[in-house]
Amino acid sequence: MKPKLTSRVVATTLVTALAGIGLILPAAGATGPVHGTAHDAAHGRTHSAALRSGVDAIMKTGTVAVVAQSTGPRGTRYANGGVANEATGELARSGDRFRIASTTKTFVATVLLQLVGERRLSLDDKVESRLPGVVSGNGNDGKAISVRQLLQHTSGLHDYTVDLPELTSKAGYLADRYTTWTPEQLVATAMRHAPNFESGEGWSYSNTNYILAGMIIEKITGNSWNQEVTSRIIRPLGLRDTLAPTTHPRIPGRHLHGYSTFDEPGPALDVTEINPSAGGAAGAMISTTADLSRFYQALLGGRLLRPAQLAEMKRTVRAPELDPAWAGVRYGLGLMEIPLSCGGAYYSHGGDIAGYTTRTGVSADGRRAVVLNSSGDGSADSSTQRAQNDLIDSELCA
Repeated sequence: MKPKLTSRVVATTLVTALAGIGLILPAAGATGPVHGTAHDAAHGRTHSAALRSGVDAIMKTGTVAVVAQSTGPRGTRYANGGVANEATGELARSGDRFRIASTTKTFVATVLLQLVGERRLSLDDKVESRLPGVVSGNGNDGKAISVRQLLQHTSGLHDYTVDLPELTSKAGYLADRYTTWTPEQLVATAMRHAPNFESGEGWSYSNTNYILAGMIIEKITGNSWNQEVTSRIIRPLGLRDTLAPTTHPRIPGRHLHGYSTFDEPGPALDVTEINPSAGGAAGAMISTTADLSRFYQALLGGRLLRPAQLAEMKRTVRAPELDPAWAGVRYGLGLMEIPLSCGGAYYSHGGDIAGYTTRTGVSADGRRAVVLNSSGDGSADSSTQRAQNDLIDSELCA
């Protein structure tokens, strides 16, 4: 699950040197008007012409729906476009849940860094010392990989998502979307491949890193990563619409449906239902624009990590694999740093899975945040990605 480079690239989770940051796979989209809804009006949600313009630009690239929120000193504004469900024609609205894919990684990295702050773990600990024998074979060596390298994507480990049928094709999705995977099975899938490079000698996005991070959380705490994210982040922040599911394939409550062609001929599939264990700690979570805004503002505002650990999270390295999508992007520990057109940079983590694209942006002090999710594949070129980036940049530079 990783952020994607184009709407058609199988996702920041899945795949290839071109993939970006999510568990992703695309779908055929439909354009539609940008709108507010009666539900939004009843809840006092303010809509902005500038934000509407940005959402409209994304919709014109072929997405099925877009929900966006911008929060700053002047308050919170919303804009939506398209339909949440093509079968019923229900309009997308603020508050709709969606799959956040690799945006999950920031939550998981936050928990690990909290454990570092509690002196229950060191970023320099080797994977072998925490998970004996798990990373081995075919040139993989857990004794050479640190926890920091997992969170930073400098481990060199193969990305297991490339090998999961439900994430890579229509036939695979239809046959395996309800399959349950254990973290051990996902890591074993990656261990069948040689590493991309020796640990610390390069940068390559790999969802395997965060499956291992989730396993380390469980080893230290005795609780699953899902439980720790819930007790340490979701509940304290009051993220009522955020879930860290284990195997349940449906999105509860009002939500966006996802649609994808998997870059194959023919109509898009409704890919809303999928067993989230395929993403696990690398990309299983569900949320809303409001909850993600609250999370990222709390994180960058210093409410979730001690200063030393937040500084470690924001220490970045070049991430050339993602550069075509975000010029000049750098990667920290579960956090991307992206230059702004007006100077400076913002922090983020994208998320892509079949049918859903999540994009986030928050100022270094946490005072301003922009979050959006698009359903459907969008364009076959990079125009959807550019429109999403432009919306975030314009809102944060305003």
